[in-house]
Amino acid sequence: MPASDRDRVVVVTDSTASLPARVVAERGIVVVPLQVVIGAQVYDEVLEEDPSGESGGATPAMVAEALRDFRPVSTSRPTPSALLEVYERAAADGATEIVSIHLSGEMSGTFESAQLAAKDASVPVHAVDSRQVGVATGYAALSAAEAVAAGGTALDAVEAARARAARATSLFYVDTLEYLRRGGRIGAAAAIFGGALSVKPLLKITDGKVANLEKVRTAGKALNRLEARILEAAGDAPVDVCVSHLASHDRAEQLAERLAEELADNLGGREVWCTEIGAVLGAHVGPGMVAVCVAPLLD
Repeated sequence: MPASDRDRVVVVTDSTASLPARVVAERGIVVVPLQVVIGAQVYDEVLEEDPSGESGGATPAMVAEALRDFRPVSTSRPTPSALLEVYERAAADGATEIVSIHLSGEMSGTFESAQLAAKDASVPVHAVDSRQVGVATGYAALSAAEAVAAGGTALDAVEAARARAARATSLFYVDTLEYLRRGGRIGAAAAIFGGALSVKPLLKITDGKVANLEKVRTAGKALNRLEARILEAAGDAPVDVCVSHLASHDRAEQLAERLAEELADNLGGREVWCTEIGAVLGAHVGPGMVAVCVAPLLD
């Protein structure tokens, strides 16, 4: 059944969803920042680079520089009280239900914070574990917002988010596994850590965790394999595609251009996003990372 005219469902996600600020504004999605700790200083993650530097938030460039300089970098989830504040603000603005979609609970405590905050919220909150990271979570949030815009209920939005996240394929290349090892997020890829100096690992997100995909000897070959795997995952389906990177703009831009050409029929006129990954995820993968998410559209 469609939502009544009196119902107003609001979609919330977190900053690791990596959605462009203009898209967030257009779709009315609320974004909750995670935090980055560089040395002893705590920063909120910002959606996009601020050339003026006035935002005061953590940018990808700041994180990449800190990692190169071997300064301590860590991340932290939003607290339940911080999420509850977001939910109550949305309720005060007229929300009657909230769908809160977050990165994998296997990788962060953000989903748990959302569950705890939901218990105390003054309106119903549906917390969703996307079992994904990065823009795959973002695409799930977009599908939820589209379901709401089409007149769907909060439960319709939850179903759309879960279905979109489940269809998405997230693959990434890293120059080294060291940063994932430091953050304790290496998961099944730990088996190849011993050879990290002699191989260039390709990784994937499987059931919310980082897992090994392939071991390749050079960066060039690894990126070629990444491209081939993404084409295979896309098949003949209509898809959205995003290429992300940390301090590796040229590699990412070239890959995005090739994918835009090779997947032109799948994209149906939609652009391939090419963005620098946010500070929080960047802290765990390190400079040189290139990732691709391909997300088939819902029917």
